[in-house]
Amino acid sequence: MQLNGSQIFVEVLCEQGVDTLFGYPGGAVLNLYDELYKNSDRITHVLTAHEQGAAHAADGYARATGRTGVVLATSGPGATNLVTGIATAYMDSVPMVAFTGNVATTGLGKDGFQEAYIEGITMPITKHNFTVRRVEELADTMRSAFRIAQSGRKGPVLVDIPKDVTAAVCEFTPKKPEPIRTVTTFNAERVKWAADLINAAQRPLVYFGGGVRSAASCQPLRDLLKKAEIPATYTLMAAGVVPYGDPMNIGMVGMHGCYTSNRAVADCDVLIAVGTRFSDRVALNPKTFAKNATIIQIDIDPSELGKNVEVDLSIVGDAAYVLNAMLPQIKEKKHPEWMAMIHEWQAQDYHPVSDPTRLMPHQVIGEVCNQCGPEAVYVTDVGQHQMWAAQYLRHAKSRGFITSGGLGTMGFGYGAAIGAQMALGRDQRVVMFTGDGSFHMNLNEACTAVSYELPIITVIFNNSVLGMVRQWQTTFYGRRYSQTDPHRKTDFVKLADGFGLKGYRCTNLPEFQAAFADALKQAQLNGYAEKDPTADIEGHDACRKICILASLAFGTHVYPDSVYTEGITKITLQDVDFADVWGGVIKLIGSVKKLENGQVHIMVCPMFVHRGSQLASVDDVFNGIMVRGDATGDVVFYGKGAGKLPTASAVVADVIDCVKHFKARKYLFWEDAKPNYVADFGSM
Repeated sequence: MQLNGSQIFVEVLCEQGVDTLFGYPGGAVLNLYDELYKNSDRITHVLTAHEQGAAHAADGYARATGRTGVVLATSGPGATNLVTGIATAYMDSVPMVAFTGNVATTGLGKDGFQEAYIEGITMPITKHNFTVRRVEELADTMRSAFRIAQSGRKGPVLVDIPKDVTAAVCEFTPKKPEPIRTVTTFNAERVKWAADLINAAQRPLVYFGGGVRSAASCQPLRDLLKKAEIPATYTLMAAGVVPYGDPMNIGMVGMHGCYTSNRAVADCDVLIAVGTRFSDRVALNPKTFAKNATIIQIDIDPSELGKNVEVDLSIVGDAAYVLNAMLPQIKEKKHPEWMAMIHEWQAQDYHPVSDPTRLMPHQVIGEVCNQCGPEAVYVTDVGQHQMWAAQYLRHAKSRGFITSGGLGTMGFGYGAAIGAQMALGRDQRVVMFTGDGSFHMNLNEACTAVSYELPIITVIFNNSVLGMVRQWQTTFYGRRYSQTDPHRKTDFVKLADGFGLKGYRCTNLPEFQAAFADALKQAQLNGYAEKDPTADIEGHDACRKICILASLAFGTHVYPDSVYTEGITKITLQDVDFADVWGGVIKLIGSVKKLENGQVHIMVCPMFVHRGSQLASVDDVFNGIMVRGDATGDVVFYGKGAGKLPTASAVVADVIDCVKHFKARKYLFWEDAKPNYVADFGSM
């Protein structure tokens, strides 16, 4: 079929499974944005306050899910504003594809308005980058970008698209996305050698990093620790891979790690390094790091083997494949003397003393864990608060801690939290820890969180200084505090109010406990959906639940829970594909139509159309679905006027759920911030 470049752009995104795109429009990408407008039922676009925030959001989206994050920016300053976000993803091996516009191909190199050689600028901070000069090359270039981002050691890829390419026309042939390529091969003899070394060890230690954060790599690592009773230490990027409380988890290693971990590295006789690169924050002195140990290094990237620390045995390969091959060769074994030494050192670890009359980092973080539970996702900025979070959070899952490790990007947190929340859905608790210094850098993204009604809770550790740098000045520079006392007078509570957020000021632990509990309640009122479809809901809470679920359709995850109806068949939503939002609605309606007599009566309110949507009106959406010929069968829509289509896939399921709890068969909806009873469901 004949398509122009902008149409090809959208088709390939959909082909690659992209449902959410972060970005900011501009002149060079107007054609692309016009096509995104026409396809807003297929791809959700999240408009951030700044392109750097969009890049961090794409990064957070990828870290939270393992899927490729996607960001789009215009030429010149739009493209250069992505650079820090791309570099952040590069340093932490995060799969991301950045698309930028540029001047027309005839104007390249002529210093036209908003021209920048972004391919050259980003060359050192991407796995690969492209400039598309012919529309015939666009589709395959985009496909290559997604393949490269996810293959082997993951990372960002940039595709620069001149404006005339987005308008030119060529023949387009759809293709299925290529399977993700990883390194499935390894040297079996080296794996056996490693197993023999581990079996013979008296004081083995596993040191692992961000390379094992994928779900496939986590379990074989945990199995290794349990089978051979090997204690494990980890880097900042790997927090959560081995859960908090696991007896083999002895804490983070390195400059900001604990005494036990660093002492264990110094005294172990075999060190198994998995998916980690011996960075300078861990191996402070590479020549003496683990000097008493035989070092085994397993990494998917051969360039990392022996790069920073000399190793005795290196194995190139995906950690999951290597560890799974190694496990059958590992003997079940106990190391009582070694574990006794570990326990003695753990008694000497720093354990802060609590004081309820003041706010202390470990108390604040502990209270957040108490109230949020193990399934929350925690995002940080960079600084002292980041290290406190890494040390004191009760990490429970491999993708539950999102932070900038390699580049250490202040201002990373808010954008990344937005990306994580969009990826995981508004029913997922996302908490962002930041300091006053970091928060000042990208606080503008608060408007994005408000616009998209994202229930992110932000905890600001406000010590009125640039704490991490000041700490170094205290230790190494004779307390000469050069430019680390900003003397800012920002009132964060008033700032929150100005953005449309609710702010709290806490000066002691009881105040924080109460404030955070209220923040969770407000987040539930504005974002977190109930996962239990049988829970009793009345009055305002029921109205809140429906409104929240109504907003879930726009490119976010909808929990595939079971939906129950009063006296009717149980319907499961496991097979509903929400990548295509309106397609998901139709599939869901198709499931609901299995109910008795095949009729579904649904009331919706047009104002449920998401504020960030590019839809002109609900009528446009309804007509679009009808043109596609999908809205067939006995489906009756109620609303302000006839023939209104529901504006969120979850509304369909939630209406049925709601009917169960309202014997009068009324459906609540939100209008002018007040609950209203409308629509009789007598025939359902």
